[in-house]
Amino acid sequence: MDEVGALAPVILLLFVGIVAILLARPFRTSPIVGYVLAGTAVGPHGLALVPEGDTTRLLADLGVVFLLFDIGLTFSLQHVWDARTELLGLGPLQLVLCGTAFTGIAAAAGLPVRYAVVIGAMLALSSSAAVVQTLTERRQQSCPVGLAATAVLVFQDIAAIFLLILVGSIGGAAEASLGLALAAAAAKAALAFVAAVLVGRWVIGSLFDLLSRSRNEDIFTATALLVVLATAAATSTIGLSLTLGAFLGGMIIAETPYRHVIQTEVKPFRGLLLGFFFITVGMSLDPRLVLENGGWVVLFIGCFIAIKAALNAVGSLAFRWSIPGSIQLGLLLAQGDEFAFVILADRGLRAAVGERAAAVLITGIAASLALTPALATAGRRLAGRLRRRTTPGMAPKPQVTLEPVAIVGMGQVGRTVADGLQANGVGYAAVEFDPDRFVAARADGYLVVFGDPRDFRLMATLELERRSTIVVAVARYEVSAALTPIMRQRYPHVVRFIGVDTEEDRQRFEAIGMHAVVSRSTPHGLELAAAVLAHQGVEQRKIAGWLRREQQRALDLGATPTGIDTAASA
Repeated sequence: MDEVGALAPVILLLFVGIVAILLARPFRTSPIVGYVLAGTAVGPHGLALVPEGDTTRLLADLGVVFLLFDIGLTFSLQHVWDARTELLGLGPLQLVLCGTAFTGIAAAAGLPVRYAVVIGAMLALSSSAAVVQTLTERRQQSCPVGLAATAVLVFQDIAAIFLLILVGSIGGAAEASLGLALAAAAAKAALAFVAAVLVGRWVIGSLFDLLSRSRNEDIFTATALLVVLATAAATSTIGLSLTLGAFLGGMIIAETPYRHVIQTEVKPFRGLLLGFFFITVGMSLDPRLVLENGGWVVLFIGCFIAIKAALNAVGSLAFRWSIPGSIQLGLLLAQGDEFAFVILADRGLRAAVGERAAAVLITGIAASLALTPALATAGRRLAGRLRRRTTPGMAPKPQVTLEPVAIVGMGQVGRTVADGLQANGVGYAAVEFDPDRFVAARADGYLVVFGDPRDFRLMATLELERRSTIVVAVARYEVSAALTPIMRQRYPHVVRFIGVDTEEDRQRFEAIGMHAVVSRSTPHGLELAAAVLAHQGVEQRKIAGWLRREQQRALDLGATPTGIDTAASA
């Protein structure tokens, strides 16, 4: 019976989460809002089906830990440099403008300065989950507004880490000055970052090289869980937050070529546990307080979105964006952030704000998340009307781009295709599951990550929706046939190329919608590379010149032409 009692909250939370997702989709709203509303319904202030206890609190904490780990997986020093204008310019300016305005309002409302700063910075953050989901659904990730929004959100995610540290610092030492709390938070974070870089450079890469040779898929899942939980526990032990440790754990792996496979393995845990967290946020809401303060909730939502959208637009104009582009970006980032629920869960801050004000803030932020698709649509339409009336301005074009071609398999054929793309200035991303070929390709300087292409979840991790072409360099008909329905449903725009050895194989693969190319030349895969280059718009003159150079180089080296990939993958 004790076991059943311990499992009961988990079972109920799972059921509530499923219902929340199913109800959120028809209304085209964020699942986060569904989770919060569902939690309010089943919590102690509603139907009292799920009691607040150690189990629910643990699940909620793990949800935040995995969210920060996933954010860390997308963070790298190269990312910072590529998007430096938006990430290190527009992002900080937006945070300062919005944070200052909301801090002033909070202080004017009577909140102590140290807590007003936290509330102001919290309200300046925008939701990565809601914005990225909206951009993905509308295929706007690669447009200037989408790329700039993503860069700003990355900066905000990093800033949120420091904000969480600051909340813990001022909560533990109420009499300390705000300056000392900020200095202590920055010092702790700096030491943790340095330690993470050193561990990532000297330990993690070699560890995953060793694990890949085990040829056991489950070991990556176990190792991912170990890294996220161990780093979170380590930082908590030395007085930092669990969430910072999780972020650093993700950042350690982000610098390795194993990031994609780890992100694929962790994603189900992140989504499930994060859903539990948002449900527990709803459980903490008292519907009576919300109803009693309904007017304040509506007023907060209207003022919050208007102020934030306006200041976001001002920040964009300062970086020479056009007026239409600034308005569109401002409205896209005008919602609150899921981190607000984490911050408002702090007991010291919640006591200073008060339960009524906290209920207004949580309800208003949840509503702003639900309004994200509508805000994005309004911004796009308004920008379109203004552009028709005015001369286009100087909206910057962020440097963050995604390689158009994905290569599966880095044997001889995959390497030949990669060589052709690189020689002609076309970007690519390659994935290899065989540990020996993976290590060899890395050692030879190819841009390759570790992962199993048979796992369709890897397609989402590789952001295949933002690529135009996938090249399969290892011909396995059964795998390609099994993945074809998924490819047609989720990625109908992606053109699939495959290298084969016989005319019979070419016919089989073309029957399932792939562009099959028979490889007979030396080195193996030249014909496939030429077809991919032509599809990418490379001039035939350049393709022919590259083919002649590669054939001459192969003859000079006395290379053996065919069968390398087939033999290696048999």
